[in-house]
Amino acid sequence: MTAAPDWLHDAVFYQIFPDRFANSNPDADLPDTVAWESEPTPTNFFGGDLEGMTQHLDHIASLGANGIYLNPIFEADTNHRYDGKNYFAVDPRLGDLAAFRRFIDSAHGVGIKVILDGVFNHSGIGHPYFQDVMEHEGASDYVNWYSVENFPVTSHPVPNYRTFAGCWDLPKWNVYNPLVRQHHLDVASFWLDEGIDGWRLDVPWLVPHGFWRQFRELVKRENSEAYIVAEEWREPEQWLQGDMCDGTMNYTLRALILGFTTGSLDAVEFSAGVNTLRDRIPDGFHHGMLNVLGSHDTERVLTTHSGNRSRCALAHSLMFLSQGAPMVYYGDEVGLTGENDPGCRGSVPWDESAWDGAMVDHVRGLTALRANTAALRRGTQDCWAVDPDTVALVRDWDGARVIGIVHRGSGIRVETSSLPILNPVPLLGEAGHDPTGFLVGPDTVLVLTGQPAANAGWG
Repeated sequence: MTAAPDWLHDAVFYQIFPDRFANSNPDADLPDTVAWESEPTPTNFFGGDLEGMTQHLDHIASLGANGIYLNPIFEADTNHRYDGKNYFAVDPRLGDLAAFRRFIDSAHGVGIKVILDGVFNHSGIGHPYFQDVMEHEGASDYVNWYSVENFPVTSHPVPNYRTFAGCWDLPKWNVYNPLVRQHHLDVASFWLDEGIDGWRLDVPWLVPHGFWRQFRELVKRENSEAYIVAEEWREPEQWLQGDMCDGTMNYTLRALILGFTTGSLDAVEFSAGVNTLRDRIPDGFHHGMLNVLGSHDTERVLTTHSGNRSRCALAHSLMFLSQGAPMVYYGDEVGLTGENDPGCRGSVPWDESAWDGAMVDHVRGLTALRANTAALRRGTQDCWAVDPDTVALVRDWDGARVIGIVHRGSGIRVETSSLPILNPVPLLGEAGHDPTGFLVGPDTVLVLTGQPAANAGWG
């Protein structure tokens, strides 16, 4: 079985929603652009652009991230750009192809890879091919590129064509049509030629698996190290058989982590869930999982924790201690809040006095710990409940063992006899300890490293 690319062992991703990350030149904004840091709505534009991303690559690099996942950048009519109308062009609000090339070159120059969002299930209603179907009906050259029931084409009150999730402005591509498949493959090839390092696949379960096998063949032929990651909320293993994807967005792990840190799951339930998920993922693909706490499709992680920063920090710690490539959703590291779409799509305040400095430092500390600890990047994983409020994540690699103890309560003493046998040395966290145990403070993570004993086991 083909494994996920090796570089993903060492990857830390940062997700950017392009309209809301950074605006390089407000004086050039279109008239409908709202002030930066306005309240996000489903329809307003803030003016974020590619040049703004390029200007702030130093911030991303300073966090220890070496990968960027970009939400759609192709020409579209909305701020989210999942309604593409030209997949071969950068949306003019973001810049042009030259600006994209500067961004890619600058990112690669500081060791950051870039993956794009591929929206191959549906286009926008403004796509010229769908507009041609609306105008010429059955005589259109593109009538079979979509699935229209009858003519004339009507969008209201109910569309008479297949859509994504009933959204009238998102007509569904007919990916059974070989011409549509070739269009999509040409899109994949075009942007790989422009230097991207992979694709995130939007709603891939709505597209025939046969197409994704073709897609993988093309992508890997052009760049064997390219990363293909599927959006997936429940069942990752179907994508990880070596013929479609290298990983999935790990929303299952997200649910487990946030369940534990918000109190809806105890440590026993969390540990059982994490170990079950580990066993579901085929060998060779654990490091390809894209671990998330927040995204453009969820409330922000600090909002999930009702503003409790210590619990939010615990959640980040669990993500970075876990198998898979961790990803920080833009702005989470500075303490942005917001409910699900559109609230989670606010803008980054670039006045650093508005940042949560402790949160930024915590993320930087986690990326540094991961970078300096091979077992956290490449080790096998086991998870145990120490008590209902305390979990231990055990990572083993090349004769070294790391144990991350995550406690969500008011403090606990962890007896050495309750841990997998090692001779530990604290790496992160405040703890007093003696040969028989360790003191873990309130809502604290303690990371221990050492050599496992010859027959090291639990207890």
